[in-house]
Amino acid sequence: MTELTYEQPLNEKTRSYLRLEYLADQLEFNFENDHQHACFFPLFSLWELCERCDYRNDVIKEFDRQLCLLNKWRDLPDSDKPQIQQLVDKINLHRCQLIKSPRLGQALKNDRFLSAIRQRFSMPGASCSFDLPQLHFWLAKPWSERQHNYQVWCEHFRPLLEAVKLILELCRNTAQFQTQIAPSGFYQGESNQALALVRVRLEECNGCYPTVSGNRNRFAIHFVTFEHHKHTDQAIKFELAACR
Repeated sequence: MTELTYEQPLNEKTRSYLRLEYLADQLEFNFENDHQHACFFPLFSLWELCERCDYRNDVIKEFDRQLCLLNKWRDLPDSDKPQIQQLVDKINLHRCQLIKSPRLGQALKNDRFLSAIRQRFSMPGASCSFDLPQLHFWLAKPWSERQHNYQVWCEHFRPLLEAVKLILELCRNTAQFQTQIAPSGFYQGESNQALALVRVRLEECNGCYPTVSGNRNRFAIHFVTFEHHKHTDQAIKFELAACR
């Protein structure tokens, strides 16, 4: 029996972090498998996102916020001080690595090969050998050599991606999954504390998927049948985690 987990961000910051995490997973997948020119799509997507947004400063600010919270929790009488200190050390390590890292993607601009093929990848079908003979030449190299090149290129983004994964891990750990029932395929929830992420775990045999909408204090879940693309009128059992 297959269980699927769906995640819906409730603010723009979490939405951006989930996109970065998705691209990080795509990069890691390409480290282990030879996907020819397809490996460049997540790399160039990540590069473009980092040019548009100042993720580094946003992540550093988020780390500062987390450190402030952890220091408050450490002062509580029943707190697990060793575990809190372990988290503080981990955050400080990633924060330091991010501060020391050069401007994201800047070093790749000096790579003539990447700069040349990047301009073409946004055009449908423009990665043919007659459009990009340099790409055709690179793809003919042994996989071990291309794999090393790919890892070097992706390494420039590693401090950011590892930091984002840590932030999302901390966010997901703020709530445990609890079983819920959605009468007539609809569920509504609310929270006195600001929420960042709604996670829904659902068995595939239900034949439907959730669509989530909301803001930091309330959210609504509609379950939609895959076959008919309509809201189901059946009671749906699922697991829910509302994360801060």
